[in-house]
Amino acid sequence: MSIVNLDLDSPADTALGRGIKHIGIGKYGSKPLSAELLAECRAALEDPMSHPLQRGAFLGALIAKGPTPAEMTLEDVIGKGAFSHPTFFINKVCPDLPIGMHPIATKLVRGHNLQISEAHQLGDYLFGNGDCETFRGLAASILRVRHETNEEYLGLMRAAEQTYSPGFAPISCADRPLIQLAEPFDGVDNSYLITPLLGQFFQKRGYGAVSMVGRSGGPKFTLNALDLYMHMGCQFLQSNHELDTPLGRYGWVLDQKALSPALNHWVDRRHTIIKRPFLATLEKVLNPCHAQILVTSVFHITYQMKMAELALMAGFDAAIVLKRGLEGSLAPSTSRSTGILCAVRTPRGHMFHQNFEGDSSAFTAFRTESDVQYENPLASDNARLVQRFMDEGQTNNADFDNRVHFAHALYGRGLDWVEAQLQYTN
Repeated sequence: MSIVNLDLDSPADTALGRGIKHIGIGKYGSKPLSAELLAECRAALEDPMSHPLQRGAFLGALIAKGPTPAEMTLEDVIGKGAFSHPTFFINKVCPDLPIGMHPIATKLVRGHNLQISEAHQLGDYLFGNGDCETFRGLAASILRVRHETNEEYLGLMRAAEQTYSPGFAPISCADRPLIQLAEPFDGVDNSYLITPLLGQFFQKRGYGAVSMVGRSGGPKFTLNALDLYMHMGCQFLQSNHELDTPLGRYGWVLDQKALSPALNHWVDRRHTIIKRPFLATLEKVLNPCHAQILVTSVFHITYQMKMAELALMAGFDAAIVLKRGLEGSLAPSTSRSTGILCAVRTPRGHMFHQNFEGDSSAFTAFRTESDVQYENPLASDNARLVQRFMDEGQTNNADFDNRVHFAHALYGRGLDWVEAQLQYTN
């Protein structure tokens, strides 16, 4: 296997990095490259020293959005007619891609969706040791820009599950039902996290709480749940066998690095390709501890239902998905139209769901005109707030306290509904 440096000092400042930021934002949100940036990207594609992940991510985004007539001239760098002939394109751009991956690569370039088995095969390659980093960037970018289907997520999920460390075998050692907490791993830039206090809340409701955390894949790098738990002196879960020892306070915390070295390795790739690939969603719904309920959040409201569907695909019996949390986190906004989508699996395998809006009269007492912003919040300050609230039920920060109480009321209402539905369906 060839060794490729996955890190760039300033990936967003390269020509291809700026090109990725410009066009890798969704098929219907992308804008054409300016003449100046187009020329710079052409020079970068001609440079054999340009980063293979960025080369692939840029070309994948371009293919997925559809190149303009001016952008079509970039095919001269690859080979005349490359954008119109997927097989030729793959041969030129990914010469070291194993021949067995060519049908899937060609299908992606054509804009076709993958079947579950094909997505599984793609995931095996993405998480494996194959040489072609350009294809990894290409595939991740195409999937992101045109949006992944549930079938593709299921195949990728199955591939990710095969990368788990031996301690996370397909058995459960927990002595009570588990609730998994998972918010975007890139965390926040202007607010405080309340994740451990949610874990404590669910523990008091009789569940074991498992918080999924990991290094930030970007675009934010200020403060995430991993930073917070580290400042709280957390002992991280190393295997499912530890779930038979009940923990007080906020439950267990599972670092992605312990769960899957392959997934953790992809964080470095994500820094290089800049835009959030499929893993930003997938890593939140993986269910290595065999939890019954997933509590998660979405930044884009259109993904709220999709997250619930993916949760049930991952083996959860139910999901509670927050919309418009602060910066996409599990902390609800007190000024914007936040709310939760609750979903359960019926005995026939279908999904039954219910929405609870945060601006309903039941939550009026918690609503504010605006959300307080904290510039560059520190994990140490966040940890002190959490610890004090755990110990005393309040802090010297009225905004923080109000948000925690709001979260308890909102998630508590959702959990009441979920428990009633699960009792009825069982």
